[in-house]
Amino acid sequence: MELYFDPVPLLGDARESFRGHWTHRNWLNVPGPFYAADTDNCGTGRIHAPGLVLYEGDHFTEYVYRQPRTTEELRQLVDAAEAECLSGYGCEGDEHWTAAAVREWWRDRGRIREYLADRAGAWVADDMKSGQGTAAAARDYAANLDGELAAHLRVYLFWLDQRRSPMLTDRLPEL
Repeated sequence: MELYFDPVPLLGDARESFRGHWTHRNWLNVPGPFYAADTDNCGTGRIHAPGLVLYEGDHFTEYVYRQPRTTEELRQLVDAAEAECLSGYGCEGDEHWTAAAVREWWRDRGRIREYLADRAGAWVADDMKSGQGTAAAARDYAANLDGELAAHLRVYLFWLDQRRSPMLTDRLPEL
C-alpha cells in the first residue's frame, strides 16, 4: 500500500509563494494540496517542475498534473511557484477537496483524456520551439489517469478523512 506524502507542513517560508485562489483553479489540476489558478503564460512551470506541471492551451497557463510525492518534487514545485510572476499557485487544496469532489473529478477524467488527445499535435509543435517536453508530459498524464492515479487518489481520500497515511490494516475508500 502506498503511503501518503503530506508536503504542506514542509513548505515553511515557501508557503508565501502560494497565493493562488481556489475559485480560479484550472480544471485540469489533479486533486491534492497544490494547484495552479491564474498563472502567467511565460512557460516557466515545466522548467522548474517538469514531472509535475503542464500548460493549458495556446496561452501556456499552468496546472499541476501530478502532486509531489517526495521532498525533491516538492522543492521543484516550490521553484515553479516562486518563478510564477502572478503568484498563481495554491497550496491549500486539502482545505477544499472533499471525497465527493475528488470522486466527481475522477468520474470526469474522460474529459481530461479528450483534452490531452486533442492537444497532442500542438504540444509536439510547441516542443519544437520550446524543447520543454510537453508532449511527453501529456502522455505521462494520460498514462497516470489510466494507471497509478486511481490508487493514489484512494490514499488521498483516506488522508482527507483521517489526516494520516493509511496502514496495511486500513481499508481504503472507493473512488
